[in-house]
Amino acid sequence: MEPRTELGEFLRSRRARLRPEDVGLVSHGGRRRVPGLRREELSMLAGVSVAYYTRLEQGQTRGASDAVLDAIARVLQLTDDERTYLYNQARQRPRVLRRPRPEQLRPAVRAMIDAFGRVPALVIDRRADVLAWNRLGHALLAGHLPFLAPRSERERPNLGRLVFLDPHMRDLYVDWRGKARDAVAYLRMSAARYPHDPRLTELIGALTVLSPEFGGLWAAHPVRECAHSVREYRHPLVGSLHLRDELLWLPDDEGQRMVIYGPDADDTPTAAALALLADMTTEQAQAGGPAAGAAAGTAGRRLLAT
Repeated sequence: MEPRTELGEFLRSRRARLRPEDVGLVSHGGRRRVPGLRREELSMLAGVSVAYYTRLEQGQTRGASDAVLDAIARVLQLTDDERTYLYNQARQRPRVLRRPRPEQLRPAVRAMIDAFGRVPALVIDRRADVLAWNRLGHALLAGHLPFLAPRSERERPNLGRLVFLDPHMRDLYVDWRGKARDAVAYLRMSAARYPHDPRLTELIGALTVLSPEFGGLWAAHPVRECAHSVREYRHPLVGSLHLRDELLWLPDDEGQRMVIYGPDADDTPTAAALALLADMTTEQAQAGGPAAGAAAGTAGRRLLAT
């Protein structure tokens, strides 16, 4: 993922989604050589020279000013998340790649999500690796995997891999396509924020090779923080669930986020189904101890090693 190439692809994708009339230009009909806005049109509306904008899109200009980036973002009608992505990409500097140390989860954070009890919760890192989940979070998303898998760096589940490569996830999310797009958008934002993380680059490369669907979505450049969402689940044990999820930054642990799930206050069927899943999870943990859920470990390990 060469940052300058990524910047150019992102800008071209955002030009392509706009029509001249979307930005107040008069369209004279006829066939246009390129979809969306031309470079000349964007440059005129942003108040920068065509030559400068072309160099920026080609990755030949560094250190673009706030005023220039703000003007381009305004013309392209970028969302707040897309603006952040643009600024991160435009200001990156080359750096020697160094393999980062394995992510560590603070014991206090692990204790916190365990204390939630009847609320599904997990912690992910910048690559969407699961660093920890509580019993109910594990049962909600991946009860077919070993509960203790996040404790091992080698077996640690990755939500991106699960979404695109695990059939269980395709069945779990009613709108799997929407979940897949958000998973790519999360990795896009993370790649712009941590461009020199080789493990993140390896993950994206592997998913591009292993999943044509991931490759197609990655090329579309979805960009969103995915800080909250509402999704419908088709759970194999308790049936239909409508859950909100909130992603909370852990400010003392760079790149780590806590994810908490819950139903709307007036959604009695989902609340009842989630309570039933919590009871089942408690019974399983009491019966099987710390390794409960490991019966499916062999299949889970094969997936994690893919």
